[in-house]
Amino acid sequence: MKTKRCWNRLHVAVLCLGAWGANCLATDITVATVNNRQMIEMQKLSVHFEKANPDIRLKWTTMEEADLRQRVSADVTHKGGQFDVVTIGMYETPIWAAKGWLREITPTDAYNVKDLIPTVRDGLSYNKRLYAAPFYGEGSMTMYRTDLFDKAGLSIHNRPTWEQIAAAAAKIHNPAAGVYGICLRGRAGWGDNMALLGTMVNTFGGQWFDMAWRPQIHTKPWKDAVSFYVKLLTQYGPPNAVANSFNENLDLFAQGKCGIWVDATSAGGALIDSKFSKVASVTGFSLAPTAVTPKGAGWLWSWALAIPASSKNADAAQRFVQWATSEPYLRLVAQTNGWAAMPSGTRLSTYQRPEFTKAARFAMTEAIAMVTANPRDATEGKAPYVGVQFVAIPEFQDIGEITGAEIRDALAGKQTVDQALQKAQAKTDQLMRLAGYYP
Repeated sequence: MKTKRCWNRLHVAVLCLGAWGANCLATDITVATVNNRQMIEMQKLSVHFEKANPDIRLKWTTMEEADLRQRVSADVTHKGGQFDVVTIGMYETPIWAAKGWLREITPTDAYNVKDLIPTVRDGLSYNKRLYAAPFYGEGSMTMYRTDLFDKAGLSIHNRPTWEQIAAAAAKIHNPAAGVYGICLRGRAGWGDNMALLGTMVNTFGGQWFDMAWRPQIHTKPWKDAVSFYVKLLTQYGPPNAVANSFNENLDLFAQGKCGIWVDATSAGGALIDSKFSKVASVTGFSLAPTAVTPKGAGWLWSWALAIPASSKNADAAQRFVQWATSEPYLRLVAQTNGWAAMPSGTRLSTYQRPEFTKAARFAMTEAIAMVTANPRDATEGKAPYVGVQFVAIPEFQDIGEITGAEIRDALAGKQTVDQALQKAQAKTDQLMRLAGYYP
């Protein structure tokens, strides 16, 4: 009887293969990712993975950054099992790994885990074990129109100050010609406006918490940084800046509508791509601006692929994650779209490739930005937390959202900067007390 059941299963499998091909037996894995250019390209190129792995079929859920964070967080924390692979970052990975919500990444020897940039690998690990594989990494930098600077008789230092950036933005701001002096993130969110503002607060001498975990938001460095930001965007930014985050500002700059943009180094490949950017030949790069101190002036981040503990197809997910973050994948992108399009910021070998450094003129700026960012020493004063543009505690996601919303309203003119910081301070204090950080 047992032999007959086995024969019947084999017979069904043969019929299935004959009628519909191997995909009828494939394991479906669902990938949740952000709608950035690099991830959209990964989705396109994933046909190569499916061809090499006919027993796996990929299903994609692609979202805006804020929506991705919300949906992935809900699924992973409640063990919903909706996603087999999720796109998360250096903030979530160690926190979720500690709670047992992620499966460990177990690389093969061919994956060459030692080639991963140490600061990135460390940020995606818990107890020295890797729990997310970096798809691309980034620091932050200043991107600017060299033609507009030349016309205005301006030059820019390799590490400019925010005052120099403001002075340059004032000179090249020309709304009548459709050019705005500067573009910065205005949309509320801990990974949106607060990613930039976190670094601005650092370099203006501020920090999120003192050594007793008491909030430091309603303080002079915060007021100086946020007031500078609001004035800069109000006077020299594009209309409705409160609606713009990375993708919106990327499009504005590529269309020639921004004179200066301070944001992620991962934008570099797109901005020098003449098929995408109208200003590819006149885009220059320098490090993120500083103010009172260079500490924490530029952020450190990696978008990475992780496998929730609730995934029912973990083995298949593991194979895909390692393929999408491997050296062969990087070569595939280079062969398909050119060396400058490679997802960078993950592997040391990327910056040892003359083909990449020659094609990607932002490469050395990116490398310096990532090497000099120190999540364990990102503030002028002593701080109890790890993180440059975020604080590596579970409560920060809510704190960052609350603070980002208050500052957005200040940018929109609905309240003063002082009112925004007062409210954010009070709400953060309440959250920290409820979480038991102090009585």
